[in-house]
Amino acid sequence: MTNIPLYGTTHPTQTDAAREQAPKRSLLELTQEELADYVKSLGQPAYRARQIWDWIYKRYAADFASMTNLPAALRTRLEAEATVSPLTPIAEVVSADGNTQKVLFQLPDGQSIEAVLMLYERRRTLCISSQAGCGMGCTFCATAQGGLARNLTAGEIVAQVLYFARYLATPHAPPAMEVERPTHVTNIVLMGMGEPMHNYKNVWTALRRLTDPEAFGLGARHITLSTVGLIPMIDRMAEEGLQIGLAVSLHAPNDEIRSQLVPINRRYPVAELLAAVQRYIEKTHRRVTFEYALMRGINDAPELALELAQKLKPLLCHVNVIPLNPIPDSPYQPTSDAETRRFVQILNENGVPATVRLRRGIEINAGCGQLRRAMAA
Repeated sequence: MTNIPLYGTTHPTQTDAAREQAPKRSLLELTQEELADYVKSLGQPAYRARQIWDWIYKRYAADFASMTNLPAALRTRLEAEATVSPLTPIAEVVSADGNTQKVLFQLPDGQSIEAVLMLYERRRTLCISSQAGCGMGCTFCATAQGGLARNLTAGEIVAQVLYFARYLATPHAPPAMEVERPTHVTNIVLMGMGEPMHNYKNVWTALRRLTDPEAFGLGARHITLSTVGLIPMIDRMAEEGLQIGLAVSLHAPNDEIRSQLVPINRRYPVAELLAAVQRYIEKTHRRVTFEYALMRGINDAPELALELAQKLKPLLCHVNVIPLNPIPDSPYQPTSDAETRRFVQILNENGVPATVRLRRGIEINAGCGQLRRAMAA
């Protein structure tokens, strides 16, 4: 994998006690073949592996005790030496309108990550994390302020989806939200903590598990991966053959502003990034989304909207204009509703499709990294 410079500080927090304790085997890290080998090592027939696999990925079992078609002795042994999920929820908040739920999870080594469930009229969308922290250093992002601790494993990425799939499938499970259950996950966006392209191997292992009909089985077109613009990885993604959506966090139409907001732009400037997106479109024939978080007095001027339109018009794309979820005491604050509408109007009038993303969960720190930051304060 191409070496990517990190912006920010790495802060490992694993304790001596955690290192000394023998970790349980996480079954979410295993392929079907590896799970079969593990079950065989326990002296069990091959079909037991298929039963366990179905309990995890089709029935969203939270523990081995619920796997009632397994022998009691096997369930006891699995409970002693393995785990279904590496995540422990440590904080949970629901928005006042009941449409957004955010959960802060602790990982086995003490690190923490966030994931968000957002309810729309027909969609049940998850925003999941790919890293504990982030090394890209975007100046307006709460996650970036803590630096990068480590990459998530493929199993830790998948576990976030299974947690909420279990919640949606279980009638009356707390917390209460404005959703009639049972229902199911319809969409996934990798727009939570971390830069997915900086954890490429584990992210794509997780994506193949999530789209595999034999596993979670969500259609690839219902998943979107967001990147700040790691060009080598965009080119690599174009060769994957899986119809995962690509979103690029642009936030400015030129290098002067973007380099201040997104430091990786100094290595991969706007012109080169847009050329990579064009290559991606030519290879995949898929529309790309550009994310543009509007910040008052920084990137929201009408002339910047016009400049953005001129640069994006040749591309098969859509602009997702995002009202910023502000960090307290930050110089980056959201643009007014009127200025937001004007920005979008300029894009549309100049041939670039653009819409405003519905802001969700502002009062519950639903922006990337905000709940984690608040809990650490």
